[in-house]
Amino acid sequence: MAKQNVAEQFVDILARAGVRRLYGVVGDSLNPVVDAVRRNPAIDWIHVRHEETAAFAAGAEAQVTGKLAACAGSCGPGNLHLINGLYDAHRSMAPVLALASHIPSSEIGLGYFQETHPDQLFRECSHYSELISSPKQMPRLLHTAIQNAVGRSGVSVVSLPGDIADQTAPDKAVETALVTARPTVRPGDTEIDALVAMIDAADKVTLFCGSGTAGAHAEVMEFAGKIKSPVGHALRGKEHIQYDNPYDVGMSGLLGYGAAYEATHECDLLILLGTDFPYNAFLPDDVKIAQVDVRPEHLGRRSKLDLAIWGDVRETLRCLIPRVRAKANRRFLDRMLKKHADALEGVVKAYTRKVEKHVPIHPEYVAAVLDELADEDAVFTVDTGMCNVWAARYLTPNGRRRVIGSFSHGSMANALPMAIGAQFTDRRRQVVSMSGDGGFAMLMGDFLTLVQYDLPVKVVLFNNSSLGMVELEMLVAGLPSYGTTNKNPDFAAVARACGAHGVRVEKPRQLAGALKDAFRHKGPALVDVVTDPNALSIPPKISAEMVTGFALSASKIVLDGGVGRMLQMARSNLRNVPRP
Repeated sequence: MAKQNVAEQFVDILARAGVRRLYGVVGDSLNPVVDAVRRNPAIDWIHVRHEETAAFAAGAEAQVTGKLAACAGSCGPGNLHLINGLYDAHRSMAPVLALASHIPSSEIGLGYFQETHPDQLFRECSHYSELISSPKQMPRLLHTAIQNAVGRSGVSVVSLPGDIADQTAPDKAVETALVTARPTVRPGDTEIDALVAMIDAADKVTLFCGSGTAGAHAEVMEFAGKIKSPVGHALRGKEHIQYDNPYDVGMSGLLGYGAAYEATHECDLLILLGTDFPYNAFLPDDVKIAQVDVRPEHLGRRSKLDLAIWGDVRETLRCLIPRVRAKANRRFLDRMLKKHADALEGVVKAYTRKVEKHVPIHPEYVAAVLDELADEDAVFTVDTGMCNVWAARYLTPNGRRRVIGSFSHGSMANALPMAIGAQFTDRRRQVVSMSGDGGFAMLMGDFLTLVQYDLPVKVVLFNNSSLGMVELEMLVAGLPSYGTTNKNPDFAAVARACGAHGVRVEKPRQLAGALKDAFRHKGPALVDVVTDPNALSIPPKISAEMVTGFALSASKIVLDGGVGRMLQMARSNLRNVPRP
């Protein structure tokens, strides 16, 4: 029996670690690996049109499944294209293994054609980035990379010269057990006791939740009910915590709405649960703050902490719930719930008047109709920019839907590639890419990937012919918009030319029918919706403090937008407020 080469051993180990797809673009230094994939029935090669797409797709697959995903790029420029998607996966804590193939090992360091140093280049966006310079390093180096990606929730990069990949592997090693899931982390009793004492001593407690509350919805609700706490969330916490939540007071941050800001500033004790919320301008500096996070490096890097708790949110709450004293006074909670409902009552009016007749179409209307028509277990992938606003305000979570975007890295063009990775995990599940025209055009070539694999992704294109968020940032800074206008084609015609379903919508009355037709279509589809670039309400005065970026004052620009079905939820929660 012929011995394996290094590439075959590499692919075998990936398959044993649960990897089912390797996203990438073929190239000469990758040829031994691609050929090994061809001959291995447990893993498929997914040919995309740009390596950045490969990394975004792998990151999305890892977020949907919670399991290791993988991507690959050929030497030099090929693997350099991976870097933006890998940054996003790493900052999203998605377990991804990236293969960066390399120039011939004998030429490294000599300025060879296409030479880079990928083992160095990817160190900032990975937990582990190393070069295989000898077949003898296999399989231990790959095992170590997998353990880092899965165990630390992020990216690992293995650089592999093409000539090494083609060499004979060492005799088959003993199959070492691989880490395939993270453990739960329970805080120590000393820290739990200290947090219990803080909670019992506080009259008004607010919980602010991030993506670390995934899987802890029941515990958060039980805890909030026991201590009569309002519950706010960051954008990445929305899908995990907002649904079935009688204590919901909305979202804080630039895209925020409702009473989350007030609830975090008017309490005696703010507890940050599984959030690395980056905008310290929205966090208080005059209340006590405790933070719970499974990543100790996150503790205290956004605000001054009175208590840091290293642990899983769910495990921490399971320890806290039986120990804290139940609070009887719910005046603070009820006041925040009423503020939340009142705030939403005011902002929805701007986009509930004659929107069915407004041309160009209000993007808020598009998002609201999309939310109503999409499946109850749909996966939404969301472009950075104004699509983030519409997703934050209009997509209604229910515990089954997923909302994935470049929420930490903030990259353009992420939605379509992420939709590819999400759809490969389950062809029967509805996947909707909420794309902006700028982001879609940037990686539009990978619409062809949808057609090539007949992936039934539905692209809903918010086409305002501009870089809307950039224009907003310029306006906030007191600058005239410049270089932000896009001269776009008829994207629906482009989709049809690619072999997909495509329809252009210019009038509101056409929208619902176009979306229904796209959702019924069995293959890929694109709905090109011409939206109003001037949809946002702008405050009458722009102060000097309204600077570019996510300053508190800048949030006023989007706080006047709509909020979809959030008002219905807020009104429902008000029923819990005792009447005099």
